[in-house]
Amino acid sequence: MAPRPLDTIDRAILRMLQTDGRASIRSVAERVHVSRANAYARINRLIDDGVIRGFSARVDQERAGQGASAYITLKIVQNSWRTVRERLQELPGAAHIALVSGDFDVLLLVHTADNRALRELVLTRIQAIPEVLSTRTLLVFEETDLDPAP
Repeated sequence: MAPRPLDTIDRAILRMLQTDGRASIRSVAERVHVSRANAYARINRLIDDGVIRGFSARVDQERAGQGASAYITLKIVQNSWRTVRERLQELPGAAHIALVSGDFDVLLLVHTADNRALRELVLTRIQAIPEVLSTRTLLVFEETDLDPAP
């Protein structure tokens, strides 16, 4: 699907929804200075075109009982990305998966209850994937979600 051209109103709607995904159509319309019908149509078009992939809550992982977070880098067998991605998506606590360039092939963000659960995840689940050649685990000591730029 080709990228969808966005105008200034579309971008304003996206920024607003990124900041507050629970914003009402009425408040969106008022803030971007369009009618409710126009705001509703634009949001639906952004969803239908795949620009908006969904709505979610930003979770404080530690307060939600996920006290250990880590970025795990993986080197994988060449041309095995799709298979590895499917296996990683099944992992409990997997939050983000990216195919990247550089010294490793995949960057995986995970959240687990504690370091013991993290160790178990890496040693028994991730390293058991046949296409995974090696891993490196980077513990997250502190993290901050960034709000979208105004």
